Amino acid sequence: MRPMDKEEIKEKIIREVREDLLSSENLRKDQVEEMIITYLFRSPGCNSLSHMETEQMVKEIYYKVRGRYGILDPLIEDRDVNEIMVNGPENIFYEKNNRLMRYDMKFDSIDDLEEVIRKIAGQVHREINELNPIVDARLPDGSRVNGVYRNVAINGPILTIRKFSSDYITMEDLIGNGTLSREEANFLVALVACGYNIFISGGTSSGKTTLLNALSDAIPKKERVIVIEDSMELKLEHIENIVHMECRNANSQGKGLVTMADLIKTSLRMRPDRIIVGEVRSGEVVEMLQAMNTGHPGSMSTGHGNSVTGMLKRLESMYLMAVSLNVDAIRSQIAEGIDIMIHVERDKDGRRRLSEIYELLDYEEGDFIMKDLLSSGQGLTDLKRARLKGGRYAEILSCGISGRNDNGQDIL
Repeated sequence: MRPMDKEEIKEKIIREVREDLLSSENLRKDQVEEMIITYLFRSPGCNSLSHMETEQMVKEIYYKVRGRYGILDPLIEDRDVNEIMVNGPENIFYEKNNRLMRYDMKFDSIDDLEEVIRKIAGQVHREINELNPIVDARLPDGSRVNGVYRNVAINGPILTIRKFSSDYITMEDLIGNGTLSREEANFLVALVACGYNIFISGGTSSGKTTLLNALSDAIPKKERVIVIEDSMELKLEHIENIVHMECRNANSQGKGLVTMADLIKTSLRMRPDRIIVGEVRSGEVVEMLQAMNTGHPGSMSTGHGNSVTGMLKRLESMYLMAVSLNVDAIRSQIAEGIDIMIHVERDKDGRRRLSEIYELLDYEEGDFIMKDLLSSGQGLTDLKRARLKGGRYAEILSCGISGRNDNGQDIL
C-alpha cells in the first residue's frame, strides 16, 4: 500500500475531525488542534512531513474545520491587515502596514473558494452564481467585499476584501498622521457645521470615506441625517435622528433590485436635513445633485477621481449616461449644487494626504469658476479673503470652531 501524499492526508484528517466535532462542538482551539495532531501522527506517510510542513498542515486543517471563512480567518482577524486579494485558490496576497505580501496558505480547490464567496454574499442576502457572477457585499464588521465567479475570471474565482477599521478615525487622528493640517481641519469642520455641500474625490484607498466619516462629527446633533451607501461603511455615532440605507442587488430571478438612485429619491420624502451619499458611481449622481439643489444644505458625497477637475468631468459623464441633457445645463447644476470640492491622495509609501480644496463658485461661458483654497502652497493662511459663495466667511466664523460638536464630543 503506497503512502498517502500531503493532500490525501489533509483530506482524510478533515473528514475525521469534522465527524468528531459533530458531537463535540464546544471544544477550545487548543483541543481541536490537539485532535488534529493526533490524527496526523496516526496517518500513514506523516513521517515524510517536515516540522514546518506539519505546523502548516495543522493550521490549514484547523481553519478549514473551524474557521468562519476558511483559511482567510487569520487575515480577517489581523487588525494590521487592511486588504486581502485572492486571485484564484492558490494565489493569495494581503496588504499589511503598507506592504504587499503573499499568504502562506491556499484553498484546496476552486469550489472551496467559491463556497467562501457564497457564504459572504449570503450573509447580506445577496447572490453569486453563474447567472450573477459578480457580487458586492460586506462582512459583519463592515469590511467591503467584491467577489467574481470562475466563469468571468480567467484565473479562477476572485475575492477582494477591504478591511473595515474598528477604530473610529477622528479629525485629530487625521491631523496626527499628516493627512491634513490643523488649520485645514478647522476650516473643513466649520464648512460642515455651516451646511456647505461638500464632495470628496480621490483614488482607490485614498481615504475618501475616512475623511467623510471624520467630517460628519461636525454635523449638529439636532439635524436629521439620511445616509445612503452601496455597502455600509460610514459610522455617524453622535447623531440620534439618523436613517441608514443600503442598496440591494437583484436576486436570481432579476427581482428585488434597489439602486442608490432609488434610495436617494425616497430619502427626499423622509424630511432630511442632510443627505450623505457614500459614493457615486453612475446615474445616481442625478438624484444626488437634485438633493443638493433642493434645500438640503450640508449634504456630502464621494467619488473616484484623479483630481478635482477630473472628478468634475466624471460627474458630467455619469450624469450624461443617465439623462440626455445639454452639457451646459449639467455643469450649471453641478456648480449650483456643490459648494466645496476636496481631493485626497495616497502616495507611493501609502500615506494619505489632502491635496486640493476648491470652492466651486459658478459656471459661465463653458468653464467652471473655482477658487483654489490651497494655492501657492500657502495652505489656508488667507481664508478670510475667500469669497465662499459671495463672502460667506463671516457665516463660517459665526458657526464657531470650539473643537467640539454640539453633543460635547471632541472634533479637533
